[in-house]
Amino acid sequence: MAQFTKLKSFEALQAHFEQTKTLHMRDLFAQDATRFEKFSTKACDIELDYSKNRITEETMAKLFDLARETQVEEKRDGLFAGAKINTSEDRAVLHTALRNKSGEPVIVDGQDVMPEVEAALAKIKTFVNDVHNGVRKGYTGKQFTDVLAIGIGGSFLGPKVMTEALKPYRHEGINVHFVANVDGTHIHDVLAKLPAESTLVVMSSKSFGTQETLKNTETAREWFLASGAEFGDIAKHFVCVSSNIAKATEFGIAEDNIFPMWDWVGGRYSLWSAIGLPIALSLGFENFSELLEGAYEMDVHFKTTPLEENLPVILGVLGVWYINFYGAQSHVLLPYDHYLRAFPAYVQQLDMESNGKSATPGGEYLDYATGPVIWGGEGTNGQHAFHQLIHQGKVLIPADFMLPLQSQHEVSNHHAMLASNCFGQTQALMQGKTEAEVIAELKAKGYSEDDAAKEAPQRVFEGNKPSNTLLFSKITPRTLGNIIALYEHKVFVQGIIWGINSFDQWGVELGKVLGNDVLAKLEDSNIALDGDSSTNALIERFRQR
Repeated sequence: MAQFTKLKSFEALQAHFEQTKTLHMRDLFAQDATRFEKFSTKACDIELDYSKNRITEETMAKLFDLARETQVEEKRDGLFAGAKINTSEDRAVLHTALRNKSGEPVIVDGQDVMPEVEAALAKIKTFVNDVHNGVRKGYTGKQFTDVLAIGIGGSFLGPKVMTEALKPYRHEGINVHFVANVDGTHIHDVLAKLPAESTLVVMSSKSFGTQETLKNTETAREWFLASGAEFGDIAKHFVCVSSNIAKATEFGIAEDNIFPMWDWVGGRYSLWSAIGLPIALSLGFENFSELLEGAYEMDVHFKTTPLEENLPVILGVLGVWYINFYGAQSHVLLPYDHYLRAFPAYVQQLDMESNGKSATPGGEYLDYATGPVIWGGEGTNGQHAFHQLIHQGKVLIPADFMLPLQSQHEVSNHHAMLASNCFGQTQALMQGKTEAEVIAELKAKGYSEDDAAKEAPQRVFEGNKPSNTLLFSKITPRTLGNIIALYEHKVFVQGIIWGINSFDQWGVELGKVLGNDVLAKLEDSNIALDGDSSTNALIERFRQR
């Protein structure tokens, strides 16, 4: 298929953009009292208000035309059917199979993968229950009290963010600690507070060779053995999620304690698999199952709902509208919930690693922008920090505001205050404040006409800044599953429209290869420095330390 900028639907959108780019949302709301009803919809436990966007009904119709012309619906069906849509690695993309509750088979290379998925879930359930019930104990007979989860990228972010977001659902008696950074300070500080006799280590690496993860796990093993344990005791305290059984058993991990990973699950989509073992250990298997159920609910919505009411499609095409027509370069996520504070970091990897591409699977270089920079932080903290740029800066930054209608902890009127800030920010971004309004306010405070006119530009808010608001009843495991799957599918929709492969990550590989070459030179000063002058000088500085 031609790049999407060559399509008729894109040309129609470009013409429409030129006609509507000066429209102000303040006027659109004034002209239509039913705007919210036209531009809001609900699925699962999520209500999406997208009325505060620079759109009309015609805009949305043309964006849906673009989605259809780029075959979003057909390729969505291929995703669920096990088609090898990861073309550069000749793989199916089936994180959806990990939470498939339909009872229907999912075929990859002629084989139904669901029996393997269900067997892995059964193994997780048994293992987690045995840890929680004290059937599995440490080498001295003590029940496990702590879990050290070691991974990086998707093997770290997904489990960490989900356990933080679902803190009120944690299983009493088990504390989970996460280590990803290869900086020795991180694992040093975590290990310093752990009791070796009652700590379970979960290492996640498909290859059992990810440099940072392997090094941290080796350090944890040294710490464990230094506590008085024997090599054979490793089998009781270390488990892993990996497809490399030989390396894992050589390390000292019992084969029964190796959980499977499949090539058709990418790291940033893997929390639904055994990579989610730390989630299940933290929350209990029933809550982990609820997380999967929530994601499955969103899968069904995405798969069966017309584009016009389809939450991932709506969010996806709106992102394309701002990136490829308004020139937006970033997208901010603003969860108004303390437990969701790390959510922007999770979506950052999901989106930027998936759609940070510059060529098509057919080998053509793109002449248009793809994935945005994803960033953000929790409300209301951001209002006293970076919201200033969103309100009055010269760059357009679309925003997603997220708010549970019910807090996990109802304290006085805190939640009403939180909600008022959330809704007030979206209103201010949309509405702004005109120069005439500012001057009138200043004159009412006693400013002269000249002083008010001079001061006014600094206090003017252009407004017309787009935002979506996502409301949900309360953060539960099921609702969080809804939310994560929503953003997964949004990223997929945008990748299809842009004509890129959202499921490889070759950009990650070059730094790894060069990093290994540099590591050898850092550790052996006899190796000649044959790189560029900057890298050579940096290595030399490190050698001289």
